Amino acid sequence: MTTMRAARFSTATGELSVQDVPVPRPAPGEALVKVAACGICHSDLSLLHGAAPSRLPVITPGHEASGTIAGLGSPAPGWSEGDRVVVAAGRACGQCGACVSGAAWDDCRDLRVMAFDYDGAWAEYVVVPVAALTRVPEGIPMEQAAVVADAVSTPYAAAVETARLRPASAVGIWGLGGVGAHLVQIVRLLGAAPVIALDPLPEARRRALDLGADHALDPMAEDVPRRIRELTGGNGLDTAFDVVARRTTMRQARLSLAHRGHLVLVGVSTDTVDLGPEAEYAIGRHTVSGHLGYRKRHLEELVRLVAHGRLDLSRSVSAVLPLEEIAEGVRRLESKEGNPIRVVIRP
Repeated sequence: MTTMRAARFSTATGELSVQDVPVPRPAPGEALVKVAACGICHSDLSLLHGAAPSRLPVITPGHEASGTIAGLGSPAPGWSEGDRVVVAAGRACGQCGACVSGAAWDDCRDLRVMAFDYDGAWAEYVVVPVAALTRVPEGIPMEQAAVVADAVSTPYAAAVETARLRPASAVGIWGLGGVGAHLVQIVRLLGAAPVIALDPLPEARRRALDLGADHALDPMAEDVPRRIRELTGGNGLDTAFDVVARRTTMRQARLSLAHRGHLVLVGVSTDTVDLGPEAEYAIGRHTVSGHLGYRKRHLEELVRLVAHGRLDLSRSVSAVLPLEEIAEGVRRLESKEGNPIRVVIRP
């Protein structure tokens, strides 16, 4: 094949359309991956709406991808055509101090992001660095493997690296979409207790309870911080994960913290961070951290956890659509139709 189908987005016109384009060729150190599945993420919506613009005038979105190696730009020890893989959505710049010093590629200080800085995987094929590949065992469905590369790995990295979550920590999670729903599973796996999930949608709260949350609250209810203190024996939250990161949720999460509590803002929001009175932080020893993305080792760890049955992603894929229906998939995510965790396209 010399051409393939790919969803192309024009930053100038805001138009997303599926077109015939040349199949890309891998350079040395790169792999051509035949895409088996690719998720539709809120970050993709940010690209489409201009909140997180691309560096390119026309780009193929999609950064949660799994597939099989269809070709290698140069010999890559340990890799062969036909290998099942999940793709980390990053490429080292090769020029920053970390790259020049020989640090791991995910320590790059100007990391290029797939679907924003180079073409992504809403396509039949995608070219990625060999260093971005993680092997997928036969027992893991490719649709589930795809969502590991962001919808699962970002909350996992937020919990194990940014929050450094300890067993028996009281945890609150604001926002129960794709990232928040997986965060419920992850913090329970890590031993958090209790796990308190918050979302205005009743269906999302019910799902959080099914996924392992101990309590599910409506953040629009009266005096939520007081209710959280009741559920935590009067202490408050050791860690509050705000996946929404709006002024209202940030304030509510901050007011729910225990002594030495940690607020983790996950993802990207256009709202300004309101830290509140300085005295709260000095007296309460509170800390606030931002979190975005993951490291390659987080993908590898998650694949191992799924393969050994420690993490169940069987409910993570809400719908699978063909590439030609990418606009419908975007619409479902935007409208929250069916309260999806992840809508996945299959080229």
